[in-house]
Amino acid sequence: MQTTVSSEDLQRRVAQRVRPGSFVPSRHFYPQVLDAELHPLVSFFLDLSIERIASRYCHLRPQVDRAALLALLRTRTRHLGWAGADLFYTVNDAGLRRMLVVETNSCPSGHKSMPLRDRAAPQGGYRRLLEHSVLPHLEDPALPPGGLAVLYDKNVQEASGYAATLADLTGEDVLLCPLPADAAARPQGPPARFRDGVLEVRDDQGRFTPIRLAMRYVTRRPWTRIPVRTRTRILNPVIACLAGGRNKLVAAKAYEALSDELADAGLQIRTPETLRDVAFDDIPQAIQSLGGYAVVKNPYSNAGAGVWTIMGPADLGAFLAHEQRYERFIVQGLVGNARWSSGGAGSRHHHVGTMPDARGDIYVADLRMMVCSGPAGFIPVSLYARRARAPLPEQVEPGVPSWPMLGTNLSVPREGGGFAADTERLMITDTEHFNTLGLGPDDLIDAYVQTVLSIVAIDRCAESLLDGEGELNLLRFRALDDDPSLVAELMPPAAAP
Repeated sequence: MQTTVSSEDLQRRVAQRVRPGSFVPSRHFYPQVLDAELHPLVSFFLDLSIERIASRYCHLRPQVDRAALLALLRTRTRHLGWAGADLFYTVNDAGLRRMLVVETNSCPSGHKSMPLRDRAAPQGGYRRLLEHSVLPHLEDPALPPGGLAVLYDKNVQEASGYAATLADLTGEDVLLCPLPADAAARPQGPPARFRDGVLEVRDDQGRFTPIRLAMRYVTRRPWTRIPVRTRTRILNPVIACLAGGRNKLVAAKAYEALSDELADAGLQIRTPETLRDVAFDDIPQAIQSLGGYAVVKNPYSNAGAGVWTIMGPADLGAFLAHEQRYERFIVQGLVGNARWSSGGAGSRHHHVGTMPDARGDIYVADLRMMVCSGPAGFIPVSLYARRARAPLPEQVEPGVPSWPMLGTNLSVPREGGGFAADTERLMITDTEHFNTLGLGPDDLIDAYVQTVLSIVAIDRCAESLLDGEGELNLLRFRALDDDPSLVAELMPPAAAP
């Protein structure tokens, strides 16, 4: 079954006005989530304090400095206030199970796929995130005068959930504003613009309304419509995307920098083996260096687009025939079956996968861990899993496409714009599905710690890329990511959509 979110809202010329009291759960959660019962183990994990998490994590890993871990878990980030990591649950040749960070997303989905912790609190993770990570920003006296908004270019189901919850929490109307990739080119004019750093949204009367704070669910190349420096508080700001939240190339470097810094504390961000700054013509050689199996990624894509699993000439040919927008790529080791994964003997990771079904089939699944940072540090807010379409075979036949057995993303592009969601492969954390993942509380704690570390790494990188005026330091950025095609897209500071 595919659940389709209409793209009609993206064609609007103006924003919708969302008033307090308008939150309706059926509009903001998948149908199978509405009556689902959260698994007790997941509920137990969500109730753990930072101190208990650190104690358990260090008990199992005596080499970890507990004080250093606690300091990281208590971090209040400056730029990446809420994010989600996609993780693979893996086992290595020695039988050690651990989570690997696949990527970190600066405006992830999650709430619509999460059963409620408390039936008396129907806004679920929307409210938990806003109260912990967004509302404290409204107390900042430096905010310009204006209203509240939510910007989006997909996932109107969650974007509208944020808008309705924010309206309830503040008692104010919230403008839900589409900001698609072609916003600036529309003959009727854009639905939003920036003037002197202040976001202005075209309201339901056709008038531009100044905004003091906006939630952002703009996923596709947001730096083409939103400047780095704004007076309006944008959560999350574009610098968080450029520093790794929408830039897998810079993220890989940010992970390495923080891992090096934390080596003495026994902490590390775990990822598949990653080759960075790979030119298009050098990709076949990079794949061979990883043993012939690899994952090639356009560093700036999302929703599963721009990711190619390579397991043979057919996969490689399909990638090479695809027209590319950018000039630099990352190539990662492929996590597959114990008999076919990247890496040599003794260094491979392969998928733990789902529990075998009635046919004995095991499927690749990833875990999305969504967290947010506030005055008290990081808290988890939502988590769910996704499985691949086809089971994971022990042997792969030559010429068989690898994506159906390895790709987990649920988003399916629709003709004419917008996305559908293949929710048959969604694995929610309820009493029916969660056991299928084979995860225990220590695995969720590991996923949480890895997610927090990846976000802290990107947040610190974002801070290092800003100059004294809060603008992007282009020299520093190009030292990390000198892709001319990307640099040409960056929105000039004075420009407006």
